Amino acid sequence: MAETYDFLFKFLVIGSAGTGKSCLLHQFIENKFKQDSNHTIGVEFGSRVVNVGGKTVKLQIWDTAGQERFRRETYNSLAAWLTDARTLASPNIVVILCGNKKDLDLEREVTFLEASRFAQENELMFLETSALTGENVEEAFLKCARTILNKIDSGELDPERMGSGIQYGDASLRQLRQPRSAQAVAPQPCSC
Repeated sequence: MAETYDFLFKFLVIGSAGTGKSCLLHQFIENKFKQDSNHTIGVEFGSRVVNVGGKTVKLQIWDTAGQERFRRETYNSLAAWLTDARTLASPNIVVILCGNKKDLDLEREVTFLEASRFAQENELMFLETSALTGENVEEAFLKCARTILNKIDSGELDPERMGSGIQYGDASLRQLRQPRSAQAVAPQPCSC
């Protein structure tokens, strides 16, 4: 039997090579650390159905190959990654900055304050995560999903809009989600 869900949200995990993108994906999907993590070539994919705010949401997560392999430079390249995401995606894109590898606190090169400030200046959500221990991994994805649902409720995001990265789940449930006033209004002829 096909799984049913209220919404499908497409997530894209972007960032430099070696930052733990594949490990974050694996930790969220499998609830365990990916020990034998090689660098991603191309794209990896995973999905998971979660309950968020009383809605059943399928998160479809795409993990992309990164480009660089240097530590501090991964932080310095954030602005470029963010510009690409905002240029190529929906204008109302929901972005969370994950400071991964929190478990390596002694090897930290970017302070919590620096990353937090960057997130605030760029209107991003921010969490420090650890794909190894699982700390805040689930919360990062759920926090994004809650924000997306809030934007749908407020009308900022439209699941019907192509390229939004979101869509309604089961087609038979779509009409039930529309406001009653929208269901009662007959289509009007267009005089174009």
